Amino acid sequence: MYEALKKVLSEGCNIVFFGGAGVSTESGIPDFRSVDGLYNQKYKYPPEIILSHSFFMSHTKDFYDFYRDKMLCPDAKPNKAHIALAKLEERGKLKAVITQNIDGLHQAAGSKTVYELHGSVLRNYCTKCRKFYPLSAVTETSDIPRCTCGGIIKPDVVLYEEPLDDETTDNAVEAIQKADVLIIGGTSLNVYPAAGFLRFFNGSKIVLLNKSETPYDAKADIVIRDPIGKVLGECVL
Repeated sequence: MYEALKKVLSEGCNIVFFGGAGVSTESGIPDFRSVDGLYNQKYKYPPEIILSHSFFMSHTKDFYDFYRDKMLCPDAKPNKAHIALAKLEERGKLKAVITQNIDGLHQAAGSKTVYELHGSVLRNYCTKCRKFYPLSAVTETSDIPRCTCGGIIKPDVVLYEEPLDDETTDNAVEAIQKADVLIIGGTSLNVYPAAGFLRFFNGSKIVLLNKSETPYDAKADIVIRDPIGKVLGECVL
């Protein structure tokens, strides 16, 4: 399968990568739905509730206690998967990375065209005056972070109950529509509306890199269950 993937990568002219939490687990960032994921751990409130818009508004301090403890990994570094994708873009093969992750590791690895469907922990803004703040505005306080105007600072991430950004989704759909090869990696494809974007693909090859089965396995031309960093590291770098 590795040789088949190398052939697809060499022949593809417009490759798009669609990735999820599994891309960053090799950088030490926990995922959500695996056996050891956040959704299978026990908290005072379920993570799905804590990471919702209504909970952020009504229990802001509890939200930030969880967010700082479980959602932020400021020392994480790009792994072989991130670096390989940046290399593919540099070579003119990869046209876009579409990610459900909020860690900014694709950009840290050198990728330029990255559509962050769920936002980024690196950006934060005042809910009152809309002034933007870096991650340090959140990490350098143990309380609710506040703007100089007194407003509450909110991470620029898409919480449950919040819509995806229209411009980002439009760009992601357009990239998928134009792609001749779609690589799907590190995602269960169970999160909507993001997973629904794949229906816009009309290209020739679908490559699926994920440790567990997904609803798209039967539609893929290549399915590899090995760690994504290992696969892309060997096939690209």
